[in-house]
Amino acid sequence: MKPLSRRRFALMALSAPFALLGAEAARANLIETLLSRAHNPRHDDELWVLVEDREAALSVYRGNRMLERFAPISLGRSGARPARLRGSNVTPLGEFRVNRFNRESDWHIFIGLDYPTPTHARMALEEGVYSQQDYDDYFDYYRLRGYPPQQTALGGFIGIHGIGKGDPEIHQQFHWTQGCVAVTDDQIERLASLIDIGTRVVIR
Repeated sequence: MKPLSRRRFALMALSAPFALLGAEAARANLIETLLSRAHNPRHDDELWVLVEDREAALSVYRGNRMLERFAPISLGRSGARPARLRGSNVTPLGEFRVNRFNRESDWHIFIGLDYPTPTHARMALEEGVYSQQDYDDYFDYYRLRGYPPQQTALGGFIGIHGIGKGDPEIHQQFHWTQGCVAVTDDQIERLASLIDIGTRVVIR
């Protein structure tokens, strides 16, 4: 991946929701505030993805018009929450961007997301999961490589993938992933044909 220019990175960081919030609100409501408006398309023609924990469904939208809906889907074995720690098997809630495709994955196709986002990093700092040094290191890594570090206390390697070598029957009945969003192999092929690098993905 191409490194972000300083100007582009600064604009991205400054536009993150925590920059607009007071510290007190940020501690409790960073992700909730983000999700309260994330379901609104950025423009009428935006192609974006909505993953709904309660509905166990993934929908692809063009603006406000639904193009595809996949259900049931599987999330992390420990559910979906705003805060996620490495090894917790939790699917992180929030707003993400697709940043990679792996078509040789054990999960058939893996569509990577840019977790942990600057919002998750800020929340980790506010909650004491990140030290100030961890937080600074996060942004140094992101600036240098153009994607977030995957080996911090927040974990990483979050994405949307197929069943691949998994069990289709378990997929129909249980949330079984380590924090990713799983759909069937046919569905991940369809999804991969619709979206691209930079597509916005909302998990709520």
